[in-house]
Amino acid sequence: MTIPGKKLSIISFSGDFDKAVATFTLASGAAAVGYEVNIFFTFWGYNAIKKKSGRRFQGDGILGRFFNFLMGGFEQLPLSRLNFFGISPKLMTWMMRSKNVATLRELLDAAVALRVNFYACEMSAVILGTVDTDYIHIKERLGVAKFLERAEGGQVLFI
Repeated sequence: MTIPGKKLSIISFSGDFDKAVATFTLASGAAAVGYEVNIFFTFWGYNAIKKKSGRRFQGDGILGRFFNFLMGGFEQLPLSRLNFFGISPKLMTWMMRSKNVATLRELLDAAVALRVNFYACEMSAVILGTVDTDYIHIKERLGVAKFLERAEGGQVLFI
């Protein structure tokens, strides 16, 4: 149950592991205490909710396919610093488990279970040539003006 007047909206523009952890930690935590939570995924932020793992040429046009190829998907998010050829996110996940802290997958699953609203940026989707079914749990595709309408009256974070 959401608490009237309690709203958190997050603009997710990064596909980095640590920034995705921050996004889903804040989203699931806020939703767990009754906030309405909206996440607006744009450009590289799409990487945090890409269904298919691995580098794939998907989307429309040569450049759209190329940029989608650069995004490895949820299971292959790089750490923003000291990625060490992809080893660091695996080490971070191991550390999270060993400290009994929710992993990125668990945080994403919690956000979905707590009915966090995932919105896809219309402009990014058009540029990349992707469809909503390429991503996890997209509620709706929105332009910036419509997202700001949804975010009105609450906190907005840019991660």
